Amino acid sequence: MVKGFCGILPALVPPCAVFVSLTGYTLQPESILSLVAADMSAVDNLIRRRLDSDVVLVRRIAEYIIGSGGKRLRPALVLLVAGAFGYRGTHHYELAAVVEFIHTATLLHDDVVDESELRRGRKTANAEFGNAASVLVGDFLYSRAFQMMVSVQSMRVMEVLADATNTIAEGEVLQLLNTHNASTGEAEYLNVIRRKTAKLFEAAAQIGAILGGAELALEQSLARYGAHLGTAFQLIDDVLDYSGDAQETGKNLGDDLNEGKPTLPLIYAMRYGTPEAAALVRRAIEKGGREDFGAVLAAVRQSGSLAYTRSQAEQESRNAGEALESLPNSKYKQSLLELTRFAVERSY
Repeated sequence: MVKGFCGILPALVPPCAVFVSLTGYTLQPESILSLVAADMSAVDNLIRRRLDSDVVLVRRIAEYIIGSGGKRLRPALVLLVAGAFGYRGTHHYELAAVVEFIHTATLLHDDVVDESELRRGRKTANAEFGNAASVLVGDFLYSRAFQMMVSVQSMRVMEVLADATNTIAEGEVLQLLNTHNASTGEAEYLNVIRRKTAKLFEAAAQIGAILGGAELALEQSLARYGAHLGTAFQLIDDVLDYSGDAQETGKNLGDDLNEGKPTLPLIYAMRYGTPEAAALVRRAIEKGGREDFGAVLAAVRQSGSLAYTRSQAEQESRNAGEALESLPNSKYKQSLLELTRFAVERSY
């Protein structure tokens, strides 16, 4: 069972005693985030300062979504990778906060597009404050992130983050185009999640390497690590949408189906399930909603879709680990490797 990561804003989220607990294996605090605990505290303080705005609603919504929990892996990746290369400056604080702001902005926009009402067990910002306010505060977070990345004065870092933000936006549009499209194939779906989800993991690891002065080959290896890690996380999210515990995942089972999203478990069921099951899943994607969720769930489980999706996530996890082979051994490297395990063994 996963116990969870400490939140970015300690004033809003209670401190954690244990960061991660996996089936048959427990990651102690020193295994992952304690290595960057002091850095995370500095990031906490920086985030609070950068959220400051004369517009009260901006502060209120931004703190609501950032303080709502979450694994905080993207900013932690910046810190861990920078540490792995022996970085001793302070720019990694700024860039960890930038990555978190970009991620938070995407959540705000995604929840509006998906008409979501629940995230991490609490009401989404759009459900709490309305769609218009959520979109505009998401824009504020994007623009604040770009203000902050300029202060680092690294064209290479700005290039990576600007490209990542653009790629994420493209992924969001591609996902929108695929919504209710039962003809979406596995390659098309993987293209979406690599753009929409994995790209920010990739950028976070890459800028950590850039800050640490990594040679180009190592920088590219860390970028690959992040991309594979992010893909593994998303694929396990797909699995948990049909097998998770709502109290742990913070979302209802079948949310993706309700929104008409053809995720990998559904795509596999349409291809390898019985003709009746394939037709059922196709209709459910095209129609959306939860009316057929029970039957779709049975079709997904009977077709072996969840096992297949998990096996793909495990391959991505292995690929991520292999990308670290040329990274010198350290506690930071060990933590990065532990994250590849957590990606596929987690239950939320």
